[in-house]
Amino acid sequence: MLHLDKVSKKYKDRSIALDNVSILIKPKEFVSIVGHSGAGKTTLLKMILAEESPSEGSVFYEKINIHTLKKRQMNDYRRRIGTVFQDFRLLPDKTAYENVAFAMEAAGRTDEEIASDVPHVLELVDLGKKLHSFPYQLSGGEKQRVAIARAIVNQPDVIIADEPTGNLDPVNTYDIIQILKKINDLGTTIILTTHNNGIIEHLDKRVITMQNGKVAHDTHPEVTSASNGPASASMSSQSSANLTRKK
Repeated sequence: MLHLDKVSKKYKDRSIALDNVSILIKPKEFVSIVGHSGAGKTTLLKMILAEESPSEGSVFYEKINIHTLKKRQMNDYRRRIGTVFQDFRLLPDKTAYENVAFAMEAAGRTDEEIASDVPHVLELVDLGKKLHSFPYQLSGGEKQRVAIARAIVNQPDVIIADEPTGNLDPVNTYDIIQILKKINDLGTTIILTTHNNGIIEHLDKRVITMQNGKVAHDTHPEVTSASNGPASASMSSQSSANLTRKK
């Protein structure tokens, strides 16, 4: 599904954020990425989200080099990925329902779809009784649940959760991880960054440890040869059709 092929990122000040990183993430995997501050975790996520381009190497999604995509295709690609952040990033003047609905509106979904899907995903994250609550009326854990509902409502293939429990107490941390596991069990690939060793031990899933911009350890490494890797950096017509298909 996602393949980082010998990716390096070097900045103008000569600092190296990523150094020859190769990672293969399969569909429906739950992958945790760990490492100290400055290890390269955030830059790795930016490569996957195409927020930054690699200095060397390529990032492929279903054999498509995502950094060669044109604007419309890039928008379609990003809709395939839901994001959850440590600081929630909710709209303060909108209710839980409206925050989730806004993501659907931005994706061009109909009023009927919104009315059907928003209550469903809020129920999935155990917020069925908080639809009309504003962020200031919610606890930290509840805010993060709204953020997760917003991330999954357009049925993405991948969820990127960047330190989603960093601001939460242990009880809410456990609850958020259980929700992410539930989403993964339903078939969505999860990429989680965390500093919390307790989460890693609880999950018992694949862990990639980043250190000084390199993969220091991978509990389930996937070795890919050039012959088995992406055949081309350009998009085939079939791949383009797959990327732009309506969810």
